[in-house]
Amino acid sequence: QVQLVESGGGLVQAGGSLRLSCAASGRTVSRYAMGWFRQAPGKEREFVATISRSGGSVDYSDSVKDRFTISRDNVKNTLYLQMNSLKPEDTAVYYCAAKNTDGLYIVVRTPGRVDYWGQGTQVTVSS
Repeated sequence: QVQLVESGGGLVQAGGSLRLSCAASGRTVSRYAMGWFRQAPGKEREFVATISRSGGSVDYSDSVKDRFTISRDNVKNTLYLQMNSLKPEDTAVYYCAAKNTDGLYIVVRTPGRVDYWGQGTQVTVSS
């Protein structure tokens, strides 16, 4: 089992940047495909970005591609999401997610396939 704790959220103006972190404990994060999801008020949780165990496979939603960058440090047991050129529509609670997998290049894009969730961190982008 793994515990996930997000940090780095906050209030930022449109066009600004934030870096989210997700610290894992309990088991080494290298066992898991990792991802970021977000949920805005009144909306379903949606996929943002994902990275495989090896870091060799990454994927992004069309809405954040070319603005967000996902990365991981398996030594520090930490997942990151660098968010640039933020827009008001990026406002949401951002969740870190982990999927136990043997595959080095497997990623996780679907909330239903996530094994573990963090508690979430609020990101608010003002116009």
